[in-house]
Amino acid sequence: MKQLLYCMLAAFLTPPVWAEEMRFNMTQGVTEISHKVYHLHMTIFYICCVIGVIVFGIMIYAMIKHRKSKGAVAANFHESTKVEILWTIIPFIILISMAIPATKTLVAMEDPSDSDLTVKITGSQWKWHYDYFDKGVSFYSLLTTPQEEIDNKKDKDEHYLLEVDKPLVLPTNRKIRFLVTSDDVIHSWWMPAFAVKKDANPGFINETWAKIDEEGTYRGQCTELCGKGHGFMPIVVKAVSGEEFDKWIIAQKDEAKKAKAQAKASLSKTLSKDELYAKGEKVYTAHCAVCHQPNGMGLPGVFPHLKGSPVATGPVHDHIYIVTHGFPGSAMPAFDKQLTAEEIAAVITYERNAWGNNTGDAVQAADVVKVEKQK
Repeated sequence: MKQLLYCMLAAFLTPPVWAEEMRFNMTQGVTEISHKVYHLHMTIFYICCVIGVIVFGIMIYAMIKHRKSKGAVAANFHESTKVEILWTIIPFIILISMAIPATKTLVAMEDPSDSDLTVKITGSQWKWHYDYFDKGVSFYSLLTTPQEEIDNKKDKDEHYLLEVDKPLVLPTNRKIRFLVTSDDVIHSWWMPAFAVKKDANPGFINETWAKIDEEGTYRGQCTELCGKGHGFMPIVVKAVSGEEFDKWIIAQKDEAKKAKAQAKASLSKTLSKDELYAKGEKVYTAHCAVCHQPNGMGLPGVFPHLKGSPVATGPVHDHIYIVTHGFPGSAMPAFDKQLTAEEIAAVITYERNAWGNNTGDAVQAADVVKVEKQK
């Protein structure tokens, strides 16, 4: 009998001992909060394991010890005040012992005060926009997984659907405050290595924070079902040393100045239709294909088709206006803040000549600026 009980006890306790090393267990992450969340998770897990061992141990012991074949006779009683008090007080004590560390962790998670850096995170269908407060740096981060992988025409990369053109760069050992919001529908910014998950609600700003302990690249996703492209807006964070981050900020400001100068210079340039078409195809794949589809057919009843559409084959002015200013009452956003005039000119040229549209139009950056000013 004792040997049986020892075996049962070992069977119950072995999984918890191995749990910390199991690949399916919660990871410890790389922030102070993620460590607290992990240890809270393991503490509650062990408490539940002990409760399970005690409860099932008593049940199994009672069934073996007081079985009918041994002549046991069932007791005949209706209630016991002592038992009622015990099974009320004991669970209450257990819940309190679990609630105290949980409350401490939750309070710590909601305290973004005394931060060294503030980053505004804006979700939109289907990309993330990052704005470094008081740094003069902001950019959009877009999925870069090749369409061939998505269409199963090519082997999927190790980071399939978890790769972007511009990761969010953050310094280690500095407290970073995140302000999370949305341009359109509800999104959710989730970075498991930081134990951060905050909903991005249109018209509201949610706060959270992180202090990263280790340099590296960390990946997450939008975890709120935000529409057709929900699975195509990954999050990539590159954590670097404070010194490297400061250099990166300076480099980004220099790049922004160069980009501004190039955008101004592009207004006096005249590109050939082939040059615009090639550049526009890349812009379309990155910014437009998720809604209008790579073949320009859109999704009937949701996203309009561009192949043979009155917009892509109609007046150039109207086409430019919709791309730059968006379309009220629809999911079509304004791209005047997301793309340069040259990029807008290129993608419009592509849309007006791809999929058999063949209008022959070659839109220039100067044409786009003229329409932008009409807003």
